[in-house]
Amino acid sequence: MAVATSRSASVLAQKLQSDGIQHPLVLQAISQTPRHLFVEAVLAHKAYENTALPIGQGQTISQPYIVARMTELLLQDRAAGKVLEIGTGSGYQTAILARLFPQVCSVERIKSLQFQAKRRLQQLDLHNVAMKHGDGWQGWPSKAPFDSIIVTAAPTEVPMALLEQLADGGRLVIPVGMQEQVLRIYQRQGDKVISRDIEAVRFVPLIPGELA
Repeated sequence: MAVATSRSASVLAQKLQSDGIQHPLVLQAISQTPRHLFVEAVLAHKAYENTALPIGQGQTISQPYIVARMTELLLQDRAAGKVLEIGTGSGYQTAILARLFPQVCSVERIKSLQFQAKRRLQQLDLHNVAMKHGDGWQGWPSKAPFDSIIVTAAPTEVPMALLEQLADGGRLVIPVGMQEQVLRIYQRQGDKVISRDIEAVRFVPLIPGELA
């Protein structure tokens, strides 16, 4: 089973490369990460398809292309530093980040999802992740500043707290909008923050607050 799983992850990475993902380290991380561990057993047969899947609590595990694309945008033309993830969810995106960034901080508002994600990361021997149960709109001020921030749910507008927690030169990759959403990059340059739109996307909403 382990060999078959490894082959499935490698095939997924090859598919993503053909779809336009170029960063070799991102493709390597995808090929090393068993996505079936991050979904319910009844959906394991769909784990290596390029599709989003439900994980309970009204949340989803993102489409692998989007996971790879957002990670690639964080790393493009720059070294990996400390990264903040808003929305741990299943932990799959977290696992990809943990293979690429020396320090990962991840915030999840739903306690049960955070617990499951932590167990999965331990199973994969990924120990460079700090986790917090809290409101993603607030980021993680005590761990700031961050070289990179990635948000895996869509707010209607960019939370100011996240922009404030970017280091100089830091980069935020975030989906923004309601019915129509766009993947956007914000980059801090001293006191200024510049932005550019990347592509249309579809994410669950980023809801303020936290759940037990």
